[in-house]
Amino acid sequence: MPTQTAAVDGRRARSLKTRHAIVDATIALLEAGDLKPTAASVAERAGLSVRSIFQHFTDLEDLFLAVSDRQANRVAALYAGTAYDGDLPSRLATFVGYRSRLFETVAPIRRAALLQEPFSPTVADRLALARMLQRVDVERAFAPEIAAANAQGKTWLLEALCAITSFSTWDELRRSAGLSIEAASEAYGRAVEAILTSAVAGQGAAHPAAAHDATDSAAD
Repeated sequence: MPTQTAAVDGRRARSLKTRHAIVDATIALLEAGDLKPTAASVAERAGLSVRSIFQHFTDLEDLFLAVSDRQANRVAALYAGTAYDGDLPSRLATFVGYRSRLFETVAPIRRAALLQEPFSPTVADRLALARMLQRVDVERAFAPEIAAANAQGKTWLLEALCAITSFSTWDELRRSAGLSIEAASEAYGRAVEAILTSAVAGQGAAHPAAAHDATDSAAD
């Protein structure tokens, strides 16, 4: 019996090792720029047969789900210990630092996922979850400013922040504009700061246009 148990445990360990190798190979291809890796390319990268791929994964969507799970673990490790304390400049610096690390880490897999999103319910669900978590992160980072804006009837602030802080914005800065991580972080932070400043400006005071109108009326 102990011999049989050891044999079963050995097979499970080899199977798990092979699954990890397949996921590793898929991630390596994505990070190398192959945004739609085939079973054949994954098998070649992993040093396995195509048949082995489908012995461990039902289909490529099942494989991509495993890649997504690995990605989720990496993201959780990045987020651990991130605390939004202090004044706005401090919180903004923490937020931009975290988002730059996050998006640089997930970029290859996120780009591939965005290609698959219209065709894969699994990928679409995972991306929806990622966007929801990023929204919660924005709410945590800028809670005082969002609350102040809502009190003024500026309920658009949260939506504007979620849009400007999305992966698409970061990817635009990095790939389309060709900015370095440092330059992209600067532009990203300035954009967030500008929206926040615009939303909370004039608390307890009239809108500039209203004040101008009032001055004109007094002059008349």
